[in-house]
Amino acid sequence: MRKKLKLDTKGLIPAIIQEDKSGEVLMLGYMNEESLELTLSSGEAWFYSRSRNELWHKGATSGNRLIVSEMWLDCDADTILVKAHPMGPVCHTGERTCFFSRLEEDIK
Repeated sequence: MRKKLKLDTKGLIPAIIQEDKSGEVLMLGYMNEESLELTLSSGEAWFYSRSRNELWHKGATSGNRLIVSEMWLDCDADTILVKAHPMGPVCHTGERTCFFSRLEEDIK
């Protein structure tokens, strides 16, 4: 049985991108129904840019595409996990992952 996606009020769902071999978290993006369908049909990651209000094909300008190997839906159907093979650095800064800055403060 396929669960119905729980999109937010803007029609978006968070998508966590994980390297398919190592399990390293690479980035967090947002998908809408159209970018999800494009991802499923093309095998490459598509997102919805909240800042530009448009579809975004990861790597369209940089060449650093994400080749999707698996997609999983969490238990609440409100987050997608995308396991992918990165074709180059994932972060727009040139870093391998967007999670390269350690938070220095103690969180309590």
